[in-house]
Amino acid sequence: MATEDKNRATAAAILPLVGGAANVSSIAHCMTRLRLGLHDRSLVDDEALKALPAVMGVVEDDTYQIVLGPGTVARVTPEFEQLVEEGREAAPPQAAVSADDLAAQGAAIKAQQKAKNATPFKLFLRKIANIFVPLIPALIGCGIIAGLNGLLVNLGWLPAVTPALAAMASGFMALIAVFVGYNTAKEFGGTPILGGAVAAIIVFPGVANIDAFGQTLSPGQGGVLGALGAAVLAVYVEKWCRRWVPEALDVLVTPTLTVLISGLATIFGLMYVAGEISSAIGTFADWLLSNGGAGAGFVLGGLFLPLVMLGLHQALIPIHTTLIEQQGYTVLLPILAMAGAGQVGAAMAVYFRLPRNESIRRTIKSALPAGLLGVGEPLIYGVSLPLGRPFITACVGGAFGGGFVGLFNQLGDTVGSTAIGPSGWALFPLLDGNHGLGSTITIYGAGLLVGYVAGFLATYFFGFSKDLLTEFNVSQDPAPSTVAATGGPHPTPDTDASRANGPGPTDSTDPGSTGPDSPDKAPARV
Repeated sequence: MATEDKNRATAAAILPLVGGAANVSSIAHCMTRLRLGLHDRSLVDDEALKALPAVMGVVEDDTYQIVLGPGTVARVTPEFEQLVEEGREAAPPQAAVSADDLAAQGAAIKAQQKAKNATPFKLFLRKIANIFVPLIPALIGCGIIAGLNGLLVNLGWLPAVTPALAAMASGFMALIAVFVGYNTAKEFGGTPILGGAVAAIIVFPGVANIDAFGQTLSPGQGGVLGALGAAVLAVYVEKWCRRWVPEALDVLVTPTLTVLISGLATIFGLMYVAGEISSAIGTFADWLLSNGGAGAGFVLGGLFLPLVMLGLHQALIPIHTTLIEQQGYTVLLPILAMAGAGQVGAAMAVYFRLPRNESIRRTIKSALPAGLLGVGEPLIYGVSLPLGRPFITACVGGAFGGGFVGLFNQLGDTVGSTAIGPSGWALFPLLDGNHGLGSTITIYGAGLLVGYVAGFLATYFFGFSKDLLTEFNVSQDPAPSTVAATGGPHPTPDTDASRANGPGPTDSTDPGSTGPDSPDKAPARV
């Protein structure tokens, strides 16, 4: 009982310092932090929070994070949720639904989904995402340089420069296994440089002199999947060594045994197995789009938004990277990017279906540019998901866009991306294919247009029930009689504070994505 009283006292001390129950839009927690979505950040008293005995620190990211420590946060959070609920019940009801209300609902849904995603399998997927997400900037930069180099080569321009551009574009990809090994060891609790050292074996030219399973190994065989497996093995070998190696000999024995044991296993096992898996992934992707491209694209484009909601999209990151490593581009990303097009089309339909709700319309106008560039979280969590049906119709738009791009893959016009991360219009500089850049850009652009139109039409005609329209198509401006009685208009709910808060919660660096103990560090690009 004393412990429960202490946890409730901690929650009661925190609540007024974050602006009270009315200022809290979402509540979640991870291993060590209480994560709060706030309507108005300026109402938070940082210094007073830091002075509380139970608070170890505060971190401001996509949510406001209060560090309470493992164990404590799991006990304080339910008490905090109860206090917030009690505070909301005591508050007077609001007459109309605004964009802030939608944002709060979206944040609550997002927080609930994150809590559901804390299963061992999904936590493992998040670890995988944490390994590859830091590589995305280099993939993007090198991918754009590769595209520029290809354009110059095709045009016959700057022949003295193109070899240098080719080296810049290819250098990172030639050593990507080393970076994967380094990040893997770091993520799984080992010494990062040892993970990189073991993974470096995969790309070492000398492996061409080694035979395994009756075949001669080739440099790079197994790729990022082999590097991932090698580094994980190195972590377990390292931890095993530290359990029995005397401290005085640890600096000599542990690194040596780690590299030796995991290195031999990599050379005489993992490289071959991972190579076969990598080849199978490439073969299957080609077969799928060549034989059922339209249907496969329809399914992939339609299901990507729900995959993002469930956190399962992270499983695709190693597949994308493997395809880029093998073929120079991933054929899956342009199809999945159509989900964002469906989302944009759905948001436009919401804008026209709610002509009286100025607050929601302002949110859509401010979030649309980000949506067009492939950052869909403001529209998802601020508009479509809280409304319900428009989220489903957005998926319909993504399905039609994905089916369109998949159809052309089936007809032999491959559309791929040389990097992962960007989407929407931001993907244009990274496009590549087998029939020239002009054809690839045209197909992808037409796919976006199909996604926009399908998402708009599906949402406009099927995205709202009569009850939903009655609830949300409400003006946020004061009634004319009120204006006449007071001699002037009253402020609308769109206050300076709400404008400062932006269109709604985003998943920018959780995508998962994504502080350091949260995997969602990169925005989920849809």
